[in-house]
Amino acid sequence: MGCRKRIDRAFINAIRLPLDGRSRYVIISDCHRGEGTSNDNFLKNQHLYFAALEYYYKRGFFYLEPGDGEELWENRSRKRIKDCHEDVYEMFERFGRNCRILRLYGNHNMELKEDLAEAVILENREGGRDIYMLHGHQADFFNSVCWRLSRFLVRYFWKPLERFGVNDPTSAARNYKKLEKYERCLEEWTKENNVYLAAGHSHRPRLPEGEGRYLNAGSCVHPRSITAIEIENMQMTLVKWMMETRPDMTLYVAREVMTGPVAIR
Repeated sequence: MGCRKRIDRAFINAIRLPLDGRSRYVIISDCHRGEGTSNDNFLKNQHLYFAALEYYYKRGFFYLEPGDGEELWENRSRKRIKDCHEDVYEMFERFGRNCRILRLYGNHNMELKEDLAEAVILENREGGRDIYMLHGHQADFFNSVCWRLSRFLVRYFWKPLERFGVNDPTSAARNYKKLEKYERCLEEWTKENNVYLAAGHSHRPRLPEGEGRYLNAGSCVHPRSITAIEIENMQMTLVKWMMETRPDMTLYVAREVMTGPVAIR
């Protein structure tokens, strides 16, 4: 089965949500929350992430997480992940009490597929294109069809080597050739189906301002920032959350627009 057919299959039973001028969605992907060890790449940005969640919660946004929220290739215990990042899961409960959260599974938390959705469609009620969303590993053969083998290699080979700076060659985020092939598949799928496609997986944030319709929320494991895509007033904006310094040398969490707003057409 080719990459485009795997994407088609993911949307057969997709959850459908409304998209109109009153909608407020935020897409944050690839948190890779771990157990708080030296391999927990989420730790260095957890304060940025929590500040962003507070911001979106107070402003009435619906939280969308398209996969790899938990790092279950390098870690085995979901409980230890939840215990380590208890404040995050408490925030999820707050969003949940207001029916404003939907989390998808990706290849790194495939074990949660019974509890999470695979795909969601934001149905445009104002005449423009719908926004389809999934993690994106469906376009990556080694991380979808062969995900158990990939997990084995990461858990027992690349995790120990990561401490010495050795990158995982199975990862689309760290392998340029895989990244190029992955993005080409997603872009071709959007052209064939004439819709927007929002994903994660590659960790490379993307929001086309021209004719392109493939967008990527990036990740929460960038060196000094996290990225997100906001959908509000039928427009999409790619933003970055990072630490900034005031003139008096105090630190604060800042939100910076990277691209947009771009109208949903």
